[in-house]
Amino acid sequence: MKLYDTAQQSVIDFVPGKEVLMYTCGITPYDATHIGHAFTFISYDILQRHLIDKGHTVKCVRNVTDVDDPLFAKARELGVHYLDLAAGEEARFDADMKALNALETFSKPRASSAIPDIRGFIGMVLDRGFAYQAGGSVYFDVTKFDSFGSVSNYNNETMLRLAAERGGQIEDPHKRNPLDFVLWQPSASDEPSWDTMWGPGRPGWHIECSALALRELGTTIDLHGGGSDLIFPHHECERAQSEAATGEQFVKHWMHVAMVFMDGTKMSKSLGNLEFVDRLRKIYDPRAIRLALIVNHYRKEWQWDSSAMLAALARLDAWSNANNGDGTAGLAEVRSALDDDLDVPSAIAVLDAAVASGHSVTASAKLLGVDLK
Repeated sequence: MKLYDTAQQSVIDFVPGKEVLMYTCGITPYDATHIGHAFTFISYDILQRHLIDKGHTVKCVRNVTDVDDPLFAKARELGVHYLDLAAGEEARFDADMKALNALETFSKPRASSAIPDIRGFIGMVLDRGFAYQAGGSVYFDVTKFDSFGSVSNYNNETMLRLAAERGGQIEDPHKRNPLDFVLWQPSASDEPSWDTMWGPGRPGWHIECSALALRELGTTIDLHGGGSDLIFPHHECERAQSEAATGEQFVKHWMHVAMVFMDGTKMSKSLGNLEFVDRLRKIYDPRAIRLALIVNHYRKEWQWDSSAMLAALARLDAWSNANNGDGTAGLAEVRSALDDDLDVPSAIAVLDAAVASGHSVTASAKLLGVDLK
């Protein structure tokens, strides 16, 4: 199997052992699941299905970021406890994933469950000389980590711009370098706070995933994923602090899913240009929603519009009504397409051709997570 590796910037062989350790960055549960989220998680679901079909067992961990600025801000706006908001939105997300026929993950750990792990992790980074204390916070010193930037391959100017856009607080006067990032920080008066030897406060965003990955999967992961907007700063910082703490390779293969656009702009909660899964599944067969997503290649940005559902419904109807044969038409070609950088659009084209000839594709469609029976 070949997969594009973000750090190496090329399609390379992905050859894990019998058991595949996979970590995908999950939701910050302050709103419903939009199509962009669903596209990311269903892409990893297809990867997981393909690996299982190839004889692997998969430990896929997908975290829930229930200690984070956007969640606190939304809870503050609504006048509710942040954990109550998180629990409700996490339940809605789980219902969306179940409706879209996503496989269960190995675990779905919450950041709030990892505070003891985070304390220990930060202690390891400090002890190894990669972090410093200032202004009541603990910061990672990027100048001490020589290969910082090797996940994204971005230059310093680009990293500074993206850090500024994505919560990196590059003008924080306590930092030695504007790209240094927070491991621990003081909490606002209405935010949760935990005691540490560095003072009371809460973890930074990046350290949560490192601590959870280490706890759930160990020091080295076969594949780490998320949306392409997480490449920097989140995954860049995650790798740096993880390898600083353990002295071992953190991730063997970095895989990222492209952004989905709507009205000409990246679909995002902050802009409000969203289409939500829970709204769509009240109107359409969830199998058609899944088909509307996976007709796009995971690495290519695409534009969502309502016509996608009409095309997906027509495809689902055609696939469901083809009944000649044992359902395995196109099976070998689908497997071959998935081996080629998870080329689901080509796999779908194979099934369309088989169906046009009247052949049943129930077994082949199941590889894509579409149950026709």
